[in-house]
Amino acid sequence: SYQQNQELEKKVTTFEKFVPSQFLKMLNLDTYDDIELGHCVEREMSVMFCDIRSFTALSEKMPPQENFNFINSYLSEMGPIIRLHNGFIDKYIGDAIMALFENTDDAVQAGFEMLQKLKKYNQSRKRAGYSPIDIGIGINTGCLMLGTVGENDRMETTVIGDMVNLSSRIESLNKIYDTHLLITNQTYLKLKVPFDYHIRVIDIVKIRGKSEKAIVYEIFTADTPDVIELKNKSNDFFDAGFILYHSGETSNAKSS
Repeated sequence: SYQQNQELEKKVTTFEKFVPSQFLKMLNLDTYDDIELGHCVEREMSVMFCDIRSFTALSEKMPPQENFNFINSYLSEMGPIIRLHNGFIDKYIGDAIMALFENTDDAVQAGFEMLQKLKKYNQSRKRAGYSPIDIGIGINTGCLMLGTVGENDRMETTVIGDMVNLSSRIESLNKIYDTHLLITNQTYLKLKVPFDYHIRVIDIVKIRGKSEKAIVYEIFTADTPDVIELKNKSNDFFDAGFILYHSGETSNAKSS
């Protein structure tokens, strides 16, 4: 009947809020009834981690309901930007967002626009008498396994792979460098339009448990115009110092 169809559609819409429909497509499943434990597929994707700086200290000052209201108001600003750029949110880890993109340019553009949105969000926080918040975003690109984990009575969709762990680590480096958007060389090399952004190399980091290293780039297009100008002006000196430092010439690196 029409009413039963309406009820079914409502259930499917609700279910999609918990399991993104993109997961179904990637696992080559037609309906949610087909989801089984252990379904998996390998994909090359860009993984984005986004985290609020000093969230623990911030949340300790708020009662529980205000805490949830704050997180949800922030997430409702960021989520639509990810979807607008063909990404989907794999999971929320407290205040952190983990999102997946099939297209690298989409991931980086989403990251940039999230930082732009944050500026407006902070203006409205200021008007309401709240202090501004800061976020860090890390993006890495590579092969990952996408599938279902758990047991028969409780399962969830997830992604597994070294490159996922690296994207989380890259995000956390924002705290050290006082930056907002960091990407790996694997992401940088996949960008079709890298010249659309202000980019500079920041560091080389060792990948845990592996012999190879990852080059980390900062995208600073969302910075204020004066900061962008300063970073562009100092880029040549910065690059020279970077090369000397990673060649083992630390004293020359400081002077350059």
